[in-house]
Amino acid sequence: MSESDLKPVTALDAPAPRRREPNLLARLLRDRSGTTGLVLVILFLLVGLLGALEQTPYPPNEQHAADRMQAPGASYIMGTDLFGRDVASRLMVGATNSLKVALASVILSTLIGTTIGMVAGYVGGAVDNLIMRVMDIFFAFPTLLLALLVVAVLGTGLGNTVLAITVVYSPIFARVARGPVLSIKAVEFVTAARCVGLREWRILVRHVLPNTMAPLIVQASLALSWSLITEAGLSFLGLGTQPPAPSWGLMLSEGRKLAEFAPWLMVFPGLAIMLGVLGFNLLGDGLRDVLDPRLRGLR
Repeated sequence: MSESDLKPVTALDAPAPRRREPNLLARLLRDRSGTTGLVLVILFLLVGLLGALEQTPYPPNEQHAADRMQAPGASYIMGTDLFGRDVASRLMVGATNSLKVALASVILSTLIGTTIGMVAGYVGGAVDNLIMRVMDIFFAFPTLLLALLVVAVLGTGLGNTVLAITVVYSPIFARVARGPVLSIKAVEFVTAARCVGLREWRILVRHVLPNTMAPLIVQASLALSWSLITEAGLSFLGLGTQPPAPSWGLMLSEGRKLAEFAPWLMVFPGLAIMLGVLGFNLLGDGLRDVLDPRLRGLR
């Protein structure tokens, strides 16, 4: 053994420690649009939570005849409507209703659409072709028109609004899920899992699904903003949330007749819809940037 072999290893000779990859939240907070979207979404969730717990300045349906059409001020920070109801309280409860519809419809759309898309992509052949042509039929309809058709058949109400939005957005998740499955099913670890005798549904759940989560997460955050717009549009037309329950779209519809004399009846619901949609859109953009490894390397 030579003398050089006995030379002690110094800190300079030791391999550099591997840098730990920041977690998802840390990467999202470094993204400007993602951080802005996250703040807006958290505010939306807090307002919706306060509305669900009835922690509002006034009961949302309580009428104050002496204070009808009051402009924003100390007593009513967002004014009152034609019946003397507090606009701020109704906006808070309206946020709860909008959040219920958006979350329920997006969860259902994600489950149904992802299942359909994964089965179509994994099985392939005639099954894939048939499923995708049916999805194309749904894509041929404008979003709001298809939702109106479903509500016209099923009737009005929150539950039917959720079903209508689910029907509209499930094909989008099916197409988003199908694309990665087409490439992942031919990868070596899927072939190996099939060779060792794993059942097809276990391969889908344990090996294919985890590798499709990134685009599905981004799509879900964007779908939340679309659901808010669709629910507001249906309520604006009188086919969504029914009075006297508050809804941002319904408040817009009620306030448009009085916009000349009481503009706050349209301004505040319109701002609420805009900020809610903007928050989910920015959050979706931020998640897309931090979850896509190709974009992550450019940041």
